[in-house]
Amino acid sequence: MATTNTPQPSYQHLIDHVEEHGYVIIPNAFTEAEIEEATSELAPASAGPAGGDRAGRNDFEGLNTKRIYALLNKSPVFQKFPLHPALLALNDHFLDPGFLLNSFHSVYIQPGEAPQMLHHDDGFVTVPRPHRPFGTGVMVAIDDFTPTNGATVVIPGSHKWGDKDNDRAPRREDAVPVVMSRGSAVFFVGTLWHGGGQNTSDRERRSMTVQYCQPWIRPLENQILAVDWDKLDGMPRRLVDMLGYGVGSPFIGYADGIHPWKVAQRRIREQKELRAGSRQGRL
Repeated sequence: MATTNTPQPSYQHLIDHVEEHGYVIIPNAFTEAEIEEATSELAPASAGPAGGDRAGRNDFEGLNTKRIYALLNKSPVFQKFPLHPALLALNDHFLDPGFLLNSFHSVYIQPGEAPQMLHHDDGFVTVPRPHRPFGTGVMVAIDDFTPTNGATVVIPGSHKWGDKDNDRAPRREDAVPVVMSRGSAVFFVGTLWHGGGQNTSDRERRSMTVQYCQPWIRPLENQILAVDWDKLDGMPRRLVDMLGYGVGSPFIGYADGIHPWKVAQRRIREQKELRAGSRQGRL
């Protein structure tokens, strides 16, 4: 799976673990203060129609699992999560330059939730396995992940399986729970078989999922529509590019022959001028 990118030496052990097992746990990736800040922002959103009152729409989403989508449009506090240095280093290795944010939302698995169907995130891509990953995924633990509260389960090494490995079809008994503490994160490639665990505890299991994809794959969540334009100026440029305003190698994503961010900035200025003119007209 290795690319021509040269990883930072401090992250090589993480890359090596993913190469072998398909995933790696990053203990204490985020501080208690960062997790608490995110939790505080999610609390009011969870009470609204897009959060606390809306469970999954099917068995795959989880009929007893609550999700809040488009987190980058909810608050600036979420900007740090997709940009964690270890996550960027891993993606720089496994994905092509100009990789995109595929989706970013919270996942609150409620007590009594059934186990999610085992799957790999590249399953919607109709290319025979084995193949290099078309995307990567991250689960950030807001609560401790335990074997009983719905911790994500993975089948180590299954990212190497091919379509014809019938004797190695995913089985629930082969899956192991990703046990990790609050603030930790697990990174995995899109070819790894995994799924949400069964929550047999009496408390919900809270997390956030950050997913990335190759620059030549259409993202699952349309970030250009999901994140308001007037919120882009306050974002780190790397994150803005990951939303789809950058250019993937060699020239994927251009607009009218020029860099997409230049086009977006021009339209943002035009929008501000229209608003200013409208206010003056009402004076």
